[in-house]
Amino acid sequence: MPTLVLASDSPRRALLLATAGFTFDVQSPDVVETIPQGEPATESVLRLAGLKVAAVERSAHEVVLGADTMVVVDGEQLGKPTDRDDALRMLTLLSGRTHSVLTGWVTLGDDGERFGVAESRVTFKELSVKVAEAYIDDAQPFDKAGAYALQGEKGRLIERVDGSRANVMGLPLRDVAHALSDLGIDRSAPHG
Repeated sequence: MPTLVLASDSPRRALLLATAGFTFDVQSPDVVETIPQGEPATESVLRLAGLKVAAVERSAHEVVLGADTMVVVDGEQLGKPTDRDDALRMLTLLSGRTHSVLTGWVTLGDDGERFGVAESRVTFKELSVKVAEAYIDDAQPFDKAGAYALQGEKGRLIERVDGSRANVMGLPLRDVAHALSDLGIDRSAPHG
């Protein structure tokens, strides 16, 4: 039976996989996440997910999973904020609006490759600058696309999510679980 390797530094992706009942190892991919001018967001997330998989040395009988998540509003691609001012700019841009969250994912094993892009739509509440600044101080969202998180109290800025909540957190579990099953990776009963 193959072994699953998560090519990611994201604690949220690891938590999603573990909660869904998957057993896996984690390897940190050494990938520079740059986006060429004019590259469509769906291509960017899929390309970056593939680069993460390729950056991990895969042994026989291993299935490697990589993913990349991006927030898109009015055609602008929002990755991880570079600093506090960038996080404030992103939250201000998202305030009171609906945006897309795209996650590209790639799995590679002995039986081939599976991949896809999932989209969820997220609507933000109206935010004052004071509320946005307090959120940045509290949530420290510098490792999150769009400068926000969905889970727990960190999701307080969100009014509504249409589509997969797991996708917004960084991994569309239903799609990925199906692909992993195709490649021989089964899961035990979900935890908690």
